[in-house]
Amino acid sequence: MTKPAENLPDDPAELRALIAALQAENARIAAENAKISATLRVHDQLVQALRLRIAKLQKLAFGKSSEKVEREIEQLELALEDLLVAVAEDDEAPIDEGPDEPSPEAADAPTLRRRPRVSDATPRERRELDPGACCPDCGGDLRVVGEDVSELLDMIAAQMKVIQIARIKKSCRRCERMVQEPAPSRPIPGSMAGPNLLAHVLVSKFGDHLPLYRQHEIFERMGADIPESTLVGWCGRAMKTLSPLIERIEADIMGSDLLHADDTPIRVLDRSLRDKGLGKGVKQGRIWAYVRDQRPWAGASPPGAVYRFAADWKEEHVLGHLADARGILQADGYKGYAKLYAPEPDGTQRLREAACWAHLRRDFHDFWTSTKSEIAREALDRIGQFYDIERDINGQPANVRYAARKKLTQPKVEAFFAWSEQQLLRIPGKSDLAKAFRYGLARQEAFSLFLTDGRVAIDNNPAERALRPIGIGRKNWLFAGAETGAETLARAMTVIETAKLNGLDPLAYLADILARIHDHKINRLDELLPWNWAPVASAISSQAA
Repeated sequence: MTKPAENLPDDPAELRALIAALQAENARIAAENAKISATLRVHDQLVQALRLRIAKLQKLAFGKSSEKVEREIEQLELALEDLLVAVAEDDEAPIDEGPDEPSPEAADAPTLRRRPRVSDATPRERRELDPGACCPDCGGDLRVVGEDVSELLDMIAAQMKVIQIARIKKSCRRCERMVQEPAPSRPIPGSMAGPNLLAHVLVSKFGDHLPLYRQHEIFERMGADIPESTLVGWCGRAMKTLSPLIERIEADIMGSDLLHADDTPIRVLDRSLRDKGLGKGVKQGRIWAYVRDQRPWAGASPPGAVYRFAADWKEEHVLGHLADARGILQADGYKGYAKLYAPEPDGTQRLREAACWAHLRRDFHDFWTSTKSEIAREALDRIGQFYDIERDINGQPANVRYAARKKLTQPKVEAFFAWSEQQLLRIPGKSDLAKAFRYGLARQEAFSLFLTDGRVAIDNNPAERALRPIGIGRKNWLFAGAETGAETLARAMTVIETAKLNGLDPLAYLADILARIHDHKINRLDELLPWNWAPVASAISSQAA
């Protein structure tokens, strides 16, 4: 449609027609470009979604992946989220939030839409739109024949509230005695912090890993200027208030006869190392997690997690943590555990070692991803057969698990170790693959313990899951402020994560505990443990019933 300037007509009508034609053509091209751009965004979104799903499936298939894969998954999730937001912004079609429940075959799809699910306990506000009593057409009386009800999910922003406690003074007209109700106890004596506010600060800092300076900014937007120094003091004093309860949790869990254990590094600020170490005054400590989780074999004891901080990775720390432990310890091959498994002077074994098949499988997977070794692939397939059996017996009683393992798993495990010895004769002795085989063969008894006891898990995933919050938190706070700060973090996570393992909302739990603990009898403190706890209202209603 374009014409050189010298070929343009002199007639204004023809010029207007030409301009209109050019505008129509430009509009068509713009529409085509927009369509192509939308298609490209959808394709880009699909590629990102598929990459993300592949990464997650790799993690699911081969257990805990390397930090490189973890970082890739996180970056893919962020990129996919941004793409989805951009596509939704340009989408003018009515929004479809999807069905109430996903279809089974699409349950893992990252782009799946599903209607939000709201608990029945969520407060509901009814707003009626009444057309009135008279017909708008004829003025006749209207009668109710039904109603159409739809739901709009909304949120009331959190707000500060000042509770004024007025203690009325009265005097007796007869004897002039002064009468006044005693002041109620406070979570922190002398402080104006209420239990709900304290619980919010603790869970935000130690559960959601939101630093106090950010909380200060949030509170300021809500109309409350709470200095960071005050928030620091509240956290410390609240943790002191919770100390007796945390000690009960630790004693109960560490006294179990079957524990999962694992550790992870944590960076700690140390002003004596300003010119050396991992950074400007930063050194590396460790956080250990000890987990009791009997749910996979329908055990009677409730789940829980205990976190302990240590300034380094020396074995003396785990020896102290587990000084009184008896029974079975499921952990990785950290050499610090070796003394715990050694027989005592009288010949008895205080702790038996249960090894982690996921840890061994990870070694084979790392070698397979770098070399595509057929031997490593076969090792993965053989171990995968053990997990296929475990999925079918998960949640069954210990005796059922034992019977199934004896019949189905034991022959496969024995065949795996016999095959491992044969492979060592075929591969270079210094290769990483040979190291993986030797690691398994050297701990054959520990790797086979789950075959003789239905309570023992096939791997140490409960402890690894318990340490994931630490990894999430590191992205926010990078390092702990000091060793004492890391110890406080460990103790706070003990109560918060144990509450979550028992299906509790840690915010509601801590708010109730902080409100009640000072008035609660010390010999009945076990009533406030996460697995025994009931809110005051529930406790009263159950007694009335």
